[in-house]
Amino acid sequence: MEFTELADYAISPGMLTEWLPEATSGWVDDGRPASYIHEAHLRRTADGTHDDGRESWLGAAFRLPGQLDHDAFRAAIGMWIERHESLRSHAALGHDGRITRRTIDPSGIELDEVRHEYEFDADTVYERVHDLFDELTSPHRWPAYLFVTLEHSDPEPECTVFFAADHSIIDGLSVVLVAHEITSLYTEAMSGPPAFLVPAGSYIDFGAEERAAAAVVDHRHPAVECWRSAFVRSKGRLSDFPLDLGPRPVERVAQGAFSEWVLDAAEAAAFNTVCHRAGQNFFAGVLACLAQASAELTGNTVFRTVTPVHTRNDPHWATSLGWFVGLSPIEFDIAGAADFAESAARAAEAVASTKSAAKVPFARVEEVLATPIRPRFVVSFMDVRFVPMAQQWPEIQARALRSRHYTHDVYIWVNRTPHGVNISARFPGTPTATENVLRFLASTRRALSDIVPVTAAVGA
Repeated sequence: MEFTELADYAISPGMLTEWLPEATSGWVDDGRPASYIHEAHLRRTADGTHDDGRESWLGAAFRLPGQLDHDAFRAAIGMWIERHESLRSHAALGHDGRITRRTIDPSGIELDEVRHEYEFDADTVYERVHDLFDELTSPHRWPAYLFVTLEHSDPEPECTVFFAADHSIIDGLSVVLVAHEITSLYTEAMSGPPAFLVPAGSYIDFGAEERAAAAVVDHRHPAVECWRSAFVRSKGRLSDFPLDLGPRPVERVAQGAFSEWVLDAAEAAAFNTVCHRAGQNFFAGVLACLAQASAELTGNTVFRTVTPVHTRNDPHWATSLGWFVGLSPIEFDIAGAADFAESAARAAEAVASTKSAAKVPFARVEEVLATPIRPRFVVSFMDVRFVPMAQQWPEIQARALRSRHYTHDVYIWVNRTPHGVNISARFPGTPTATENVLRFLASTRRALSDIVPVTAAVGA
């Protein structure tokens, strides 16, 4: 699934309906704490600044065939809210700095349906949906999520579903599950086959368990030592993008965005074959290509980045809705590497040596080290080929969405899907940054593509 901004999604004219959860009764005090990353997010956004405030949502867009059955869609959303407790709970940061939680029973939630009984053109749809997502997904309000449906009649009846939620209650893997779960529940509500969704654990329970486990972490813990060493080696610049990004703009400038399919399914399989013959996995091969691009453009053979690692450490959390993400610093040197296989081996060794660091919330590491962890260059990899409905994503125009951002950082997402490999990026929206990030991505694409013919030759 491709990760882009809403502006890059193909929107058609149609009739909009906004689906807004509303609490009617049943809120109860809940003593379970927020997860470390949720608490850090609340504190970081407490001043309401634009950089890290209300525009911190992730979302999804996909299509449902035929004319939308509003009653069935209402029922599907209700079942989905019942399924995921994080959608029925709110952690609030008080004036005294304490975080308190309240949770509501599914019976205490109704969906407020706001229909616009006239057709919007594509530009108006975009503006309305984007404004709603920006305004109504703050981590400091409940609900921090909503749905919008867009019904089309030309050339045939169908409906586009838009969804967004604040990052505090959803992550990248959660996003790619939304289309499958809503479609399955909607089909069931239409008197179709039962959804048979895998039971999902509560992210609220995960946060409580995470807190208990992290309480014993101190300065001697291997994860803390891993981060301390990364800081020392990088001289405090944890993971700067290897090329010049230029000065931070004085005015608030929205970040630039890029997305490209760099390998089709056959080419991705060929690249994977090279990696496996070298004794490495796909991600190690991608990192080797990133390092090659960096060295080619800068002359520096040392490659540093930070990578997200999922913390769904038990099958119980596999389909849960939440922010199950830790961070791991990666550093390796490709100087003198004889070939791609050796570069990939060094990348794999770097990943293996620091992956355990992600098991401890980085906010807890910050506490122990008394040092803020603010990665400036992040590379994320997900293999989503086996996510339910992944084969149908192009057919239903499924897309993962992210909000605008205003930081001076670079994020790169590499996603392997049944249809190939997509690379998307977000970077400072300045001429220098745009030029250099696009140069880096072009060099990375060449490095990836250069590996593919090798496999064809070997397999011939």
